[in-house]
Amino acid sequence: MTEYTPKPFEIGLYSFAELTPDPKTGTLITPAQRLEELLETIELADQVGLDVFGLGEHHRPDFVSSAPAVILAAAAARTKRIRLSSAVSVLSSDDPVRVFQQFATLDLLSNGRAEIMAGRGSFIESFPLFGYDLHDYNTLFSEKLELLLKVREQVEVHWSGQHRAPLTGQGVYPRPVQDPLPVWIAVGGTPESVVRAATLGLPMALAIIGGLPEQFAPMVDLYNRAVAQAGHDRSKLSLSINSHGFIADDAQEARDIAFPPFAQVMNKIGRERGWPPMSRQQFDTSCTLRGANFVGSPDEIIEKILLQHEIFNHDRFLLQMSVGTMPHDKMMHAIELLGTKVAPVVREEIGRRQNG
Repeated sequence: MTEYTPKPFEIGLYSFAELTPDPKTGTLITPAQRLEELLETIELADQVGLDVFGLGEHHRPDFVSSAPAVILAAAAARTKRIRLSSAVSVLSSDDPVRVFQQFATLDLLSNGRAEIMAGRGSFIESFPLFGYDLHDYNTLFSEKLELLLKVREQVEVHWSGQHRAPLTGQGVYPRPVQDPLPVWIAVGGTPESVVRAATLGLPMALAIIGGLPEQFAPMVDLYNRAVAQAGHDRSKLSLSINSHGFIADDAQEARDIAFPPFAQVMNKIGRERGWPPMSRQQFDTSCTLRGANFVGSPDEIIEKILLQHEIFNHDRFLLQMSVGTMPHDKMMHAIELLGTKVAPVVREEIGRRQNG
């Protein structure tokens, strides 16, 4: 029997590349400036030793990342070690062949650092934009994920489905450095999505952006059971927890900086979806040890990651620190704190737990 070597715990960032007015001044930077600042954050994340940077896909005026692979390719040229992932690719409204080609190309440019995080997305603008019917929401994702995995597995693909012209042996190029190119499934708490990831033997990224994190433990238990039932080796699959947060030298400063842009973005979404506005008290409560948001001092963030690791035994933690327009200098300092103060302590303690 081969001995299992625990995977090193990974810590990283993800962003949706928001383009929102400064909540204090009302000023709005240009899309070009937002992209330059985004690339600077990815470059710094690489320099301070973070493991992953994920970039979301949105097709709205308040985001600049409708083409994550293009931005990540620019980041590949400015980084050396950090893994570069979508977070997520809205596979339902895209062509899986093109998604694979884009990220295979990114993998070549980055010398094997690309990943695809596939999901159904939290907004629906891409469906009418690319000519898809929202009534096909579930079948589109299932079918296109099937094709993406087939293209990943085979150069010449034979496949037919309901929503795309069949492939009858055409070759899909280029092929990536990594074989296979990593594909994660991102889920927000739907049991069917959890079971799908497990049954296919794919790593899962679980978004926890509200409520009490321990309420999501049954989802992780379901994933572990479904992986075993499908005959896959759980030790070879990874689990990521993805959450909102922000870090400053002390907790009060972190919350004072984060709340105005955070509330601005979440309340706008809330108006669209019928949620009540977020109060400062609710925000502060969400930042406590058992809340969903990782907003605080480095010591508080360390304690919170380690507490959640006891609950989920996850392999990766990704933090979205740009929920709304944060001051760029404060964002850069927060990334520095995550890489130099938080990550080393968390990695050492989790390594000790795994080897103890």
